[in-house]
Amino acid sequence: MNTLSGLDALFLYLETPQTPMHIGSFCLYALPPGFEGSWHPTVQQHLAARLPDLPAFTRQLDFMPLNLGHPAWAYVPPAELDLDFHIRVVKTPTLKGQQPPKILTQREAEKICAQLHGQLLDRNRPLWELHVFEHILGPQGQRYTGLYSKVHHAALDGEGGAALTRAMLDQHPHTLSQRPRRPKQTSDHSNAPAAWSTAQKIGDVLGRSLSQYGRLLQALPAATRSVGSTLLQQTVRRSGGQVRWQSPLPLAPLGPFNRAIGPQRRFATACLPFASCHNMALQAGGSFNDIILWLCASALRRYLAQLGAPTQQSLLAAMPISLREAGNPHFNTQANTQASMTVVELATSVADPLERLHTIMQSNKRVKQARLRLKDLIPTDFPSLLAPWVVGGLARTAFEIYRHSGLSHRLPMMANLVISNVAGPPETLYLAGAKLLTYYPLSIVIHGLALNITLQTYAGHVYFGLIADRHAVPDAQVLADALHQAYEEACELLHKPRRPGRKRTNPEAVRASAESAH
Repeated sequence: MNTLSGLDALFLYLETPQTPMHIGSFCLYALPPGFEGSWHPTVQQHLAARLPDLPAFTRQLDFMPLNLGHPAWAYVPPAELDLDFHIRVVKTPTLKGQQPPKILTQREAEKICAQLHGQLLDRNRPLWELHVFEHILGPQGQRYTGLYSKVHHAALDGEGGAALTRAMLDQHPHTLSQRPRRPKQTSDHSNAPAAWSTAQKIGDVLGRSLSQYGRLLQALPAATRSVGSTLLQQTVRRSGGQVRWQSPLPLAPLGPFNRAIGPQRRFATACLPFASCHNMALQAGGSFNDIILWLCASALRRYLAQLGAPTQQSLLAAMPISLREAGNPHFNTQANTQASMTVVELATSVADPLERLHTIMQSNKRVKQARLRLKDLIPTDFPSLLAPWVVGGLARTAFEIYRHSGLSHRLPMMANLVISNVAGPPETLYLAGAKLLTYYPLSIVIHGLALNITLQTYAGHVYFGLIADRHAVPDAQVLADALHQAYEEACELLHKPRRPGRKRTNPEAVRASAESAH
């Protein structure tokens, strides 16, 4: 039985009308030269031909009797999928007195994406939807088409989504008639939940739970030793012999993003050149992720200053970390969520940008070291028995208390927001002959973490998607614009000559670079 892991099922248990648990993207496409008519049926035909390669699109939830355990995935034959439901045209208003629909700007399309992203997926069907924008006006007056997609996080994580993109799209602008045939995949669906009796399903839940409890007990001694080692690593020795213990789980200061949320969203986008961000990392002696966190931190500091919010305490960012093996080719059999979460300091309280970068790099380094020690202990599964009742019930109760008790204004959280970095394809891709121009991700916000900044690299660019509760961030585009301003400031700081006495971000890296130049 293809039972959901505990982590995948958790996204179902945490879902409420205020907290949809799907991830998505908004992409612009350039239609093939000479293309006429609607792109919607072309996308439908393309996806119909690709469904054997897209397991996340051909399965739906099968719940256990009496909700005793995690649900399982049931196979849905491609011929039985209602593509008119799953792939729809976005209805745009018509201009007064005219028949043709209004041509949307990108910003107007993003507002529609925000509305769609706040709506739950139908659990009685496979958990995905595509929405086609037939007419979008580009910034220089170009005509584009667009695609907003969403897939439930129970079926897919960020890196799995990147693999799904590769399976959906081509590296060449083939039309349906030109595209080379892919070998048909053979799958054994005899083990599908529909073929199991009620007694067999209950027995499977009990057997899996006993096995999981056994593995947890076996792992307990090693887990205790690793956690103890990690806690000892948090002891910091200062000059003068003083010893200070730094908590590995610090609490974030209360901020405007730590609040209860509703179903309405704000969505904004930003785009930066990948090569420039990568070069910044080389100059600073850090990683690409260090630079991304630095840019986000600088933008957030600027944004908070505009709001008049205090910046004396540093914001903390929750950062998803992938547990997939690098280059894992088994996407079709491992499309489930394989990720966990860590917390990194953003140093938004530090006024000097280069000192802020240095602090972020040190914080990120400590996070990486702790992650390596605990990687094998990070759970992605937990016993299934009664989890929908216990875990789901506790989560819903906690959410309701948080929403209605006023705790959102008093209860510190582990982080202030989420920042996620997903590596996408470096080459240009095509969907049904249309060229993929942009790839803006949309992720998840929850109670207490009302802002999520997710970035996806694609074809030489870094595409940021900012999704937020509408009350926490009324105008997300202001924050997106602050990202561009942070990038311009970073370029100037890392390229211009440094003033005498100014602290270098990484002296060893700068010295090694100078020696190699001679």
